[in-house]
Amino acid sequence: MEHLDQSAIPEKDVPLRYDIRLLGRILGDTVRLQEGEPVFDVVERIRRTAVRFHRDADEAARQELQAIMSSLPVDRANRIIRAFGYFSHLANIAEDQHHIRRTRAYAMANAAPRPGTMAYALERAKNHGVSRAHLQAFFERALCSAVLTAHPTEVRRKSSIDREMDIARLLDERDRIQFTPEELTANRKALRRAVLTLWQTSLLRRTRLRVIDEVANGLAYYDYTFLRELPHFYADLEDQLGSVDAAWQDLDVPSFLRLGSWIGGDRDGNPYVTADVLRQALAMQSERALRFYLEELHQLGAELSLDDRIVSVSGSVAKLAAESPDRAPERQDEPYRRAIAGIYARLAATAWDLDRLEAPHLAVGSAPAYATAADLEMDLDAIHESLMANGSAPLARGRLRALRRAVDVFGFHLASVDLRQNADVHERTIGELLETAGACTGYRALAEDARVRVLAGELRNARPLASLHLTYSDETASELAMLRVAADAHRRYGAAAVPHYVISKADGVSDILEVALLLKEVGLLRPREGKLDVDIVPLFETIGDLQRCGPVMEALFGLPEYRRLLASRGGIQEVMLGYSDSNKDGGYLTSTWELYKAEVALIETFARHGIGLRLFHGRGGSVGRGGGPSYQAILAQPPGALQGSIRITEQGEVIAGKYSNADVGRRNLETLAAATLEATLLEADQPAPPAAYLDVMEALSAHAYRAYRDLVYETEGFERYFRESTVLGEIANLNIGSRPASRSKLGRIEDLRAIPWVFSWAQCRLMLPGWYGFGSAVKAWTEARSDDGLAILQAMYHDWPFFRTTLSNMDMVLAKSDIAIASRYAELVSDAELRDSIFERLRAEWQASIEAVLAVTRQRTLLESNPLLARSIRNRFPYIDPLNHVQIELLKRHRAGDTDEGVIQGIHLSINGIAAGLRNSG
Repeated sequence: MEHLDQSAIPEKDVPLRYDIRLLGRILGDTVRLQEGEPVFDVVERIRRTAVRFHRDADEAARQELQAIMSSLPVDRANRIIRAFGYFSHLANIAEDQHHIRRTRAYAMANAAPRPGTMAYALERAKNHGVSRAHLQAFFERALCSAVLTAHPTEVRRKSSIDREMDIARLLDERDRIQFTPEELTANRKALRRAVLTLWQTSLLRRTRLRVIDEVANGLAYYDYTFLRELPHFYADLEDQLGSVDAAWQDLDVPSFLRLGSWIGGDRDGNPYVTADVLRQALAMQSERALRFYLEELHQLGAELSLDDRIVSVSGSVAKLAAESPDRAPERQDEPYRRAIAGIYARLAATAWDLDRLEAPHLAVGSAPAYATAADLEMDLDAIHESLMANGSAPLARGRLRALRRAVDVFGFHLASVDLRQNADVHERTIGELLETAGACTGYRALAEDARVRVLAGELRNARPLASLHLTYSDETASELAMLRVAADAHRRYGAAAVPHYVISKADGVSDILEVALLLKEVGLLRPREGKLDVDIVPLFETIGDLQRCGPVMEALFGLPEYRRLLASRGGIQEVMLGYSDSNKDGGYLTSTWELYKAEVALIETFARHGIGLRLFHGRGGSVGRGGGPSYQAILAQPPGALQGSIRITEQGEVIAGKYSNADVGRRNLETLAAATLEATLLEADQPAPPAAYLDVMEALSAHAYRAYRDLVYETEGFERYFRESTVLGEIANLNIGSRPASRSKLGRIEDLRAIPWVFSWAQCRLMLPGWYGFGSAVKAWTEARSDDGLAILQAMYHDWPFFRTTLSNMDMVLAKSDIAIASRYAELVSDAELRDSIFERLRAEWQASIEAVLAVTRQRTLLESNPLLARSIRNRFPYIDPLNHVQIELLKRHRAGDTDEGVIQGIHLSINGIAAGLRNSG
C-alpha cells in the first residue's frame, strides 16, 4: 500500500515520503492480518490496473477493472473500499504533520516570516510605514470570524476523527522527541495499534445526524483547537508586537479574532432546527466554555501557591481573598489561592444558574454567581495586575494569561450563533402578524414600495403585533419562538451569544425590514430608543441578487428609520455574499466575477453614505463553492472590500481538515487574521484594475455564462444525465447531516442545494462547477480579437490578483478531475444517445478549459507552478481511482435492484474515501 511517485522529491519532503510509506506499510499489514492475504492481493491488483487505466486510458485496463469489480462479492468489495479509503485518510494525516514539521523548521532556522503569518503581515506593515497608531486602530475595530456550519459534506464520524488524531499525535512525537531504540519500537507498536483500531472503527453512521449531534460535533473542535490555540495566538501576537516596539509591551491586543456558528441557528430549509434545539445548542456551548474555565481555575489555584509573607498582594486581590469562602487555615497565608477559590466558587454558581452544570470539582463554599463574563474577567485582571506589580510577570503571563484571553474571547457563550432563515418565510410570517393585528390587509400582495412604507411605519411604532391571546400558524409560531430564545440568550449569556440574523434569498429592502420588525416583537429592537441588538445581514446569493445588491442597499440607507437603528450598531452594516448558489446559477467564472462586481458596488454605495462595510463570505470547501487558499482569496478582494473586518463560513469536511489538529488549526486562524490586516492596511489604497481588464472579464463572463446555462438549464435531458451519472441520490441517503438535500420535492436543479450539486460532481471526478464555460469563453473572446487576445489575458494573470486567484483555483480543480473516470460514470446513464451527446460536450469543454488555463498561465502542465500539490495529487490518484471504479460497480448493482445492505454500505464507504482523497470536495 506504500507505492509512491519517487521522482524528483526535494530533500525537505523526504520525511513526508517516509511517513506515508510507513503508514501505508502498517495499513497493508493490518489488511493482511484482519482480512487475509487474498484480499490484500486483490487490493494490489486493482491498484496496478487503475494506474494503467489512469495513465493511458487503456481499454484493456478498463475491461480488466470491470471484470475484477463485477466478480467481487459485496463483503470483499467493502473491505477493498475501506483499504483504499483509509490510505487517503492516513495520507492526509502525514501531509498535515509535514506542514507542522516545515513550520517548525522555519522557526528553528530563524527564517524570514512566511506569507500568511502575523509576523509577515506586521513586517509588511512596518516596511510600508504603517504607524503604531494606525496598527492599534486596526486591532481596536477589527473583527475576523471563522463561522462553523453543519453543511453535510463531512462524512466521517467523530470516533474516526478521534482515532486519526491518535495517529497524528504519534507521528508528531517522532518529530519532537529524541527516541531511544526502545522508545522508537514502542512508538511503532502504538502506531500499529492505532491503525488497527481505526480499521476496526466504523466510518459510517447507522442513523441520520440530528441537529444536536451536529452541535456536539462542532463543539469537539473547541477541545481540539480553539479554546487553547486562540489564546496562544494572541499571546504570540502581543509578544511579536512588544519585540518590535517597546510601547506595545504589557498591552493587551483587543480580541478581534473570534469564532461563530450556524449550527443550531440555521433553519433555512432545515425543519429540524427549532426553538428547543437553539436553546439546547446555546446551553451546550455555554457548558463547554464554563467547564474549560473551571478546569483552568482549578489548575491555576494549584500553581499560585504564593505566600504573602514573601510577596506583596494588591488591595484588590486581598479583597477577593477576604470575600472567598475558602477559610482553610493552611491557606491563610496564600491569598492568591484563596482568591482563586472564591472565583471558582462564583463561577461554579454561575454554571449552575445558567446551564444546571455541576462544577467538575466541588467548590469550597457557596458564593454569588457572576452576572456577566466581564465580571469574571475583572477578577482575573485583578490577579494579573497584582502579579505584575510584585515582580511576578512570568506567572501572570502563563496559564492566567491564557485564561484571561479565553474568557475575553469566548465569554459565557463560547461562540456567536447566527440565526438564518429564508426571506419567503419572513414574508409569510409578517403578513400573518399584520393581518391578525389589523394593521395591514393583503401585505403579501403589495408592491415593494408599499411594503416598505408599511414596515417603516411599524418600526416607528413601539407596540407589538403579536398577542398572547391569538393563535398563529405553526410556521409563524415557530419563528416567534426562535426569536424569543435569542432574546433570552442575550439576557443569560450576553449580546454576543446571538449577534447576527442572516436573511437567505434577500432581494429587496422589505426583506431586511421584515426581520427588523420580527426583532421588535421580542425586544431585540426598541424603536423609542433607536436601539437594535442584532446585526441584520442580507444574503445575496443568485447572480440576479448579486447584481441588485448595490441598489438594494442604496435604498435601505435612504430610510431614516433604518439609519437610526444602524447608528446603534456602530454605523457598520454586514452583507453576506453567497458563492454556492451563484455558482449553480451561472457557473464558476460568472459567479466569481459577479461576486467581485457586487463587492465593488457595495464599497461605492457604503462610501457614499458613510457606512462601514463588513463582508460575510459564504464559502465552501470546493472551488465551485468559493473554496481555495483563503490567504490569496482575501488579498484578491477589490481594494477597500476589507475594512478591518471579515467573516467566513467554514463548512463540511474543511472544518476537520483545518481545525482537528491544533497546530494546523492555529495556523489557519492566523492566516485569516494576517490576510485581513494586510488587505485592510496595505491593499485598500491600491489602484483599481485597468478598465480594459474589467471589460475583458465582463466579456469572458458573458461567454462562460451562455455556455454554462446552455448546458445545465437549456439542454433537454441534462438533469437526467446528472442524476444518473453521479451519486446524488445516494448522497441524499448518507447520514452526514440533518438538512434535506433539496429545497423542494420537485427534483429540479434549481431546487437542489448547492452542496450536493458540487459534491456529486466531485465524486464522479468531473468537478464541473469549478471550470465549465472557461474554455468556451477564452475561445470565443480570443477569436473575436486580433492576435493580442492571449497576450492580454496573460497580462491580466500577471498583474491582477483577482484573475490570478481565479485561474489558480481552476488549475487546481482541473488537476483533480479525471475525464477517463468520468467517462465510466457516464456509462451509468441508461439513454445511450443522451449519454454520448452530453458527455462529448463535457469532454470537449474540459479539454478546452485545460488548454485555456495552460495558455494563460504559461504552464506546460497543470499545477506546474505548484509542484508540491501536483505531487500530492499524483501520489493520491492510485488510491482514489480504485474507489471510483468500485463505486461505479456498486452503483450498477444498486440501481439494477440489488437490495443487499452491503451494497449501500459500500457506496457510502466509497463516497467517504473519495471525499477524503480529494480533501476539498464539498
